[in-house]
Amino acid sequence: MIFDTHAHYDDKAFDEDRDAVLSSLKGNGVGVAVNIGADMASSRRTVELAARYPFLYGAVGVHPDASAELDEAGMEELSCLADREGIVAIGEIGLDYYWDTAPRELQKYWFERQLALALEKDLPVVIHSREAAEETLNIMRRTYQASGGKLRGVIHCFSGSAELAREYTGMGFYIGVGGVVTFKNGRKLKEVVEKMPLERLVIETDCPYLAPVPFRGKRNDSTLLTFVIEEIARLRGLSAEETERISERNARALYGLPEKGKEWQS
Repeated sequence: MIFDTHAHYDDKAFDEDRDAVLSSLKGNGVGVAVNIGADMASSRRTVELAARYPFLYGAVGVHPDASAELDEAGMEELSCLADREGIVAIGEIGLDYYWDTAPRELQKYWFERQLALALEKDLPVVIHSREAAEETLNIMRRTYQASGGKLRGVIHCFSGSAELAREYTGMGFYIGVGGVVTFKNGRKLKEVVEKMPLERLVIETDCPYLAPVPFRGKRNDSTLLTFVIEEIARLRGLSAEETERISERNARALYGLPEKGKEWQS
């Protein structure tokens, strides 16, 4: 079954048909998805969705664009939310110097605090990095080394070079690959997929965003990962079935999920 490691089904784009979309996933070959928090409100919604749907897990965290909303009370709440059933990661967290909606020093401060929370909870992290590759890597490397190699997780929507991917996979991190790998201008990501260790690759939608070709610009959902799988399979000379199997195995390892998790309740 397809395992979508990064989705935003709490997004308003699904307000009119959320249950219909989610209820259709299993029949379309999608076995599991992880809904990702981006601020306090979406982290709360993620907890609710993970409790309601057996095939949905969740991550809680505050995206760098929303980092100005964080305070000590927010960190305490995130700590409580991280303990809820079905929550398997802290994220998405990181740095975003493209939009710069929050001061960079503030982004870095709350990024490091949330990395520390993940280590405290023994959970993986879901990392967002845009136009901040060097500083993100420096913080990640420093935290990884200080933790004795305990920091783990995935670099979501990876947009860096093959060399940067090698830095992260060398520390045991996973690389999230989504619809961009199908784009004509996605040559850099295609090169990463061609060269990276297959055991470090996971697939994601980031839905409702980044739908793959031929649906680019439309609302994305987990069923469209078949197009991502087919492109990865082409790049690596594998069958789609083998690519799907490898990505599911990697996703379960990333999030520490057994072969038969709570999704088998459904």
